[in-house]
Amino acid sequence: MRSWEKLLNKMFKKITLPNGLRVILAPHDSLATTVLTLVEAGSKYETSEINGLSHFLEHMCFKGTAKRPTALRISSELDALGAEYNAFTSQEWTGYFAKVRNEHADHALDLISDLYLNPVFDAAEIEKEKGVIIEELNMYEDMPQRKVQDLIMELLYGDQPAGWDVGGKKEIIRKLTREDFINYRSKHYVASATTIIIAGPVEEKSLLSKIEKHFQNIPADSKHGKIKTLDNQSKPETLVRFKQSDQTHLVMAFRAFDAFDERNYALEVLSDILGGGMSSRLFQKVREELGAAYYIKAGSDTFTDHGFLSIAAGIEHSKLKTVIGAILGELHHLKNGDLDDAELTRVKDHLSGRLVLGLETTDAIAVYYGGQEVLKKELLSPEELLKKINAVSKKEVIDVANEIFRDDKLNLAMIGPYKDDKEFREILHF
Repeated sequence: MRSWEKLLNKMFKKITLPNGLRVILAPHDSLATTVLTLVEAGSKYETSEINGLSHFLEHMCFKGTAKRPTALRISSELDALGAEYNAFTSQEWTGYFAKVRNEHADHALDLISDLYLNPVFDAAEIEKEKGVIIEELNMYEDMPQRKVQDLIMELLYGDQPAGWDVGGKKEIIRKLTREDFINYRSKHYVASATTIIIAGPVEEKSLLSKIEKHFQNIPADSKHGKIKTLDNQSKPETLVRFKQSDQTHLVMAFRAFDAFDERNYALEVLSDILGGGMSSRLFQKVREELGAAYYIKAGSDTFTDHGFLSIAAGIEHSKLKTVIGAILGELHHLKNGDLDDAELTRVKDHLSGRLVLGLETTDAIAVYYGGQEVLKKELLSPEELLKKINAVSKKEVIDVANEIFRDDKLNLAMIGPYKDDKEFREILHF
C-alpha cells in the first residue's frame, strides 16, 4: 500500500446517537485535530423575507453565549489555544470549526459546541453586526471576480432560494430582528440536521462520551425542509452588470446534475479537461495562445436538487468575443469526440493528485466527510472516490458533453463596461 493510502484510508466511522445527532470520526495521523459542526441550514432554507439570515446567524454565534458572554471572550479563548477557527455558510449548510493541537481537542469541542448550542443573540450586538454584514456585501461588490459568481446563480435560478445571494440583501439585513434569529434557529438547528465531525488522532470511546455530554441538550424537534429548486431553460440566457473595470469577468455555466447522479464523476473529469490546470484546454487556448486572460478555470457544483458546470475567466475587453467563441469551440470539439486516451489518463491523474494533496490536513478531511453527509447521507472514502473517477470512460465524458453543452442549458454572466447584452447574445449558441 502506498504511503498516502495508509494515511487517508483509515476507516472512518459514522455513529447516530439516540437523539438523532450524527457523528463522524475520521482517524488521521496528525499534530492537529479539527472539530467541525455542520448543520443543514443555508440560504436555500430561507424565505425572501429573511434572505441572508443563515449567514448572519453564523456571525452571531461568535458574539456571545451564556458561558462566554462576549465576542472578545470567545476569540481570546480560541486564540490562546493557537487555534485556526472560523465559520462558513453556503446554500445547503452552515459550518463551525476549530483546528487545534491534539492536546487541546477537548477544549475545542467544548468551545464549538457552546457556540453552536448557546448563542444569546443580544439585540444590541445584532444591530452592530448589521453594519459588518453590509460592509461584507459592499466588499464583494468591489470584487468582480467574486461578484460574478453570485450573478451566475441569479441567472441560473432567478427569484428562488437557489438564485439568491447567500449574504442576503442590505435592505433585508437592516430589518432582521432577534425574533427572526430565534425562530429560524428553532426550525433548523436540531439534532437530526446536525453532524459533528472529528478528524485527527481519534479515541472513539472517550470522544463519543464527550460529544454526548456536550450535545445532550440539543433540540430533538423536527427539521423544517426547503422548497424544490425549479431548473428550467429553453434558450441561451445572459446577465450583464455594468462596471468600469480593467477586465471583463465572466462565468459561462451549463445546467447539469444533482448530487445523486452517477454522471457527476464524468462531469468532474470533463470540467478538469476544460479548465483544471495549466495544461487544460481552456488555459492553453485562452491564456497561452490568445494571451487574453490571466485566470481561466472550470469546475462543477452539485446540490441536493440541481447542479452545473461553470467556466470562469477575467478577459481583456477587446478580446471578449474572441474568447467566448474560443470557449464554445473547445466545447464543440469535446461534443464531437475529440478526446484521446492519453489526455483522459493525464486528467484522471491530475484529479487523483489534487484529491490526495487536498486531504493532507484534518480540516480538509473534516469538510470532505461532512460535506458528503449533509448532501447525500452517504460517505465515500478517498480510495472509493478515486476508483469512481478512474472508472470513467471516454464515452461517458463525451456523452455528458453532449448532454449539457446545448443552447437550452447555456448561461453567461458578466461584469464589465457594457450597457446591454445584445452583441453577446448573437454569438452565444452552439
